[in-house]
Amino acid sequence: MVAGNWKMNGLSGDAVHLTQAILNAGLEPMRPEVVLFPPFTLLHAVSQEAKSSALRWGGQNLFWEASGAYTGEISGAMLRDMGCRYVLLGHSERRQIFGETDAQVAQKVKAALHSGLIPVVCVGESEAERAQGATESVLRRQVEAVLHLLNLDANQPNMIIAYEPIWAIGTGLSATPEQAQAAHAFIRTLVVAHSEHLAKRLLLLYGGSVKGNNAAALFDQEDIDGGLVGGASLQAGEFVQICRAAESVGRGG
Repeated sequence: MVAGNWKMNGLSGDAVHLTQAILNAGLEPMRPEVVLFPPFTLLHAVSQEAKSSALRWGGQNLFWEASGAYTGEISGAMLRDMGCRYVLLGHSERRQIFGETDAQVAQKVKAALHSGLIPVVCVGESEAERAQGATESVLRRQVEAVLHLLNLDANQPNMIIAYEPIWAIGTGLSATPEQAQAAHAFIRTLVVAHSEHLAKRLLLLYGGSVKGNNAAALFDQEDIDGGLVGGASLQAGEFVQICRAAESVGRGG
């Protein structure tokens, strides 16, 4: 999977242009699966362009209650009503800027699953935590907060985990393929403790300054199953290049 997180960027014209450019790139049938996470205001524009294609879309966040007096929030049912299949949860910007805790992220994951959405759960350490040698303890805490929500009786996992080292988001820095692989392998071992069967099928995405020139090396790692792309997803050519890198690796090319 290659997912594009547009963050708080774009107006309706931008959404139409970007979506059309991706659709016109000849990626269909889309393997890997390509998912766009536009701002809530652009979900309709993206859905109208992509509704007859294999392109998927999702929300950047949701609230854990189904409805009520929660001004400014959005529910899982509302996202489903917009044709969303996925929702992005626990992004480092939500954790750092808006103070979301592991417990709150877990509440949101539970609400997403109840609404029939597939959550893409973001985890990752800060530069200071990595320097202190705390990467694995941070990942363990964040992953285990949601692992109990993984459906152990399913043939396929009902969530996706994205490893995004905070020090590599929007900085131009990227974890080396080896650093990223080590973190992904550790996350997969955490899942193995709950279900070895599902651990092999769980999609683990890397997010942290993924670009066209480093995507193939990242995606070639054993435990990296795709990417969560930030800034580069706002540039159609760059994003398509990343998708083609995943496509090539997936085909053994």
